[in-house]
Amino acid sequence: MAQSVDPQNKVVSASQITDQDIYLFKEGNHFKLHDKLGAHPGSVNGVAGTHFAVWAPNAKNVSVIGNFNHWDRNKHPLAPRWDSSGIWEGFIPNVLKGELYKFYIVSNHNYYQVEKQDPFAVYNEVAPKTASIIWDLENTWNDAAWMKERHKFNSLEAPISIYEMHLGSWKRVVEEGNRSMTYRELAQHLPEYIKNLGFTHVQFLPVMEHPFYGSWGYQTLGYFSPTSRYGNPQDFMFLVDTLHQNGIGVILDWVPSHFPSDEHGLAYFDGTHLFEHDDPRKGFHPDWSSYIYNYGRNEVRAFLISSAMFWLEKFHIDALRVDAVASMLYLDYSRKHNEWIPNNYGGRENVEAIHFLRRLNETAYKEFPDIQMIAEESTAWGGVSRPVHTGGLGFGMKWNMGWMHDTLLYFSKDPIYRKYHHNDLTFSFYYAFTENFVLSLSHDEVVHGKGALAAKMPGDDWQKFANLRLLLGYMFAHPGKKLIFMGIEMAQWSEWKHDQSIDWHLLQYGPHQGIFQWVKDLNKLYRSEPALFQRDFTPDGFEWIDLNDYNQGVISFLRKSADGKSKVLAVCNFTPMTWHDYNVGVPEEGLWRELLNSDAAIYGGSGQGNLGGIQAVAKPFHGRPYSISLTIPPLGILFFKK
Repeated sequence: MAQSVDPQNKVVSASQITDQDIYLFKEGNHFKLHDKLGAHPGSVNGVAGTHFAVWAPNAKNVSVIGNFNHWDRNKHPLAPRWDSSGIWEGFIPNVLKGELYKFYIVSNHNYYQVEKQDPFAVYNEVAPKTASIIWDLENTWNDAAWMKERHKFNSLEAPISIYEMHLGSWKRVVEEGNRSMTYRELAQHLPEYIKNLGFTHVQFLPVMEHPFYGSWGYQTLGYFSPTSRYGNPQDFMFLVDTLHQNGIGVILDWVPSHFPSDEHGLAYFDGTHLFEHDDPRKGFHPDWSSYIYNYGRNEVRAFLISSAMFWLEKFHIDALRVDAVASMLYLDYSRKHNEWIPNNYGGRENVEAIHFLRRLNETAYKEFPDIQMIAEESTAWGGVSRPVHTGGLGFGMKWNMGWMHDTLLYFSKDPIYRKYHHNDLTFSFYYAFTENFVLSLSHDEVVHGKGALAAKMPGDDWQKFANLRLLLGYMFAHPGKKLIFMGIEMAQWSEWKHDQSIDWHLLQYGPHQGIFQWVKDLNKLYRSEPALFQRDFTPDGFEWIDLNDYNQGVISFLRKSADGKSKVLAVCNFTPMTWHDYNVGVPEEGLWRELLNSDAAIYGGSGQGNLGGIQAVAKPFHGRPYSISLTIPPLGILFFKK
């Protein structure tokens, strides 16, 4: 510890890192590294300043440079710890919050010298500038009521309907050079919009600092800093806080699968491949031209898990959606023969990444049992959303990429050919309960030439809108939690562009307003009917009525509540034909009330339906003792409840 403070603001020895911290760090079990490494304003012997610490085990020299020392590489050298941890540290008096800084590293290897952004910085300059900023995370939160009760809203038996969005392009300020809204401006507009539409959660594409805006945040460098493009950390806290006060959960995309090669970032950090594998067959991602973390290195695992804990703790985040899990699980992911190295058992599984993911999820749920961890995993890997102690990866939920692919393929077909692809529609029900699935119509489906969701639909404009209403209604009826990307709620025609707002002007037109109203009413129905959400992940919440009428393009099924007493019937017609006097077997007699009809005039439909309900009669059908005789509208979905 420091004995005195140099009056000329030179670095003094003053450590906030204990021997226990080092022990945990070296064995990969320190998950609050953000409280120890990086830049932390404080004081020594009553003199204010900043503690600096950075992990650079292969460095010859490390110094702090910044605007406070005119970026002089010799003015403020850090000292290596005695314990072989590879951590360099020191306290610089009179260097306070708001100052710019970097670490200047001289490597022991190959005369490598470089200026690096702080891996643990909580605030950074706006790109393309690359300096970190000394900052604190002091904040007065006003979301105590939400935090106390959020276990109810994050429960697997709760309705979870997610609005996925990109902060920088949701609603831009055209009058001021088409700039993005700030976090605080978003806090003025976003919560009311989400509440109006009825979504339970909002999911942000990565807010972590990233050098290239066009990566949408997926080329992450600031694993502990919200991007400064929209404000400072407290501004982002204010946005989260405001959403919570409005009863809306916040999910963040988080990217532990790879990181960009920018020189000021993590790559070749101390003149060696510190965070990444040194062999490109394991350490370089061919799809994204980025580096892959070395999950076998204890300190790297601690760094990443600390990042996850940081967002859950400091920013009150309700769930993390972990990106590109499949790329982590398979050593041969997107690689040709002889471009990858088998594991120690000769297989293609990345054993180190599996260990990391299991430890990540165990830690997250132990520290924050009322949050969720969600995997974006696109393969048939078993047990992604099953507990670690049963052999699973330990996630709470998993995106259902198979459902998305097969369903969009089916909907892309002209209805006259759909009967030949009926299995694409129904196949998802065979595995619907093997994982805790989120049905996702995400940003990935409306970029890179794929076209907007509305534009994917076949037929004339009326049929396109009807198909989109049917698709959304089918998703809300299907077992699984729900997610749609911004713009889908208004049937945007064009692909999403990260430097433009979504097409707000479309809401002045009837068909687009009809889709908007349909999404609102779907969310309202979904949240009000336990049968549609309580048993999303177990087969006792689902029952087929008829899955085999491919000639007429109709399927019908029941969703059931946890106690089995509440039942919602969904009947879907995937053809442009209207079916009159169509019999559907039901388990109970009496009036079956029509809850929603996607063909109602208010949504832009043709107005065909069942006058609000239909009486079941004692005429056995579909193996049930009763049946109802329906008018099923073209390209429509009907919801009924006894």
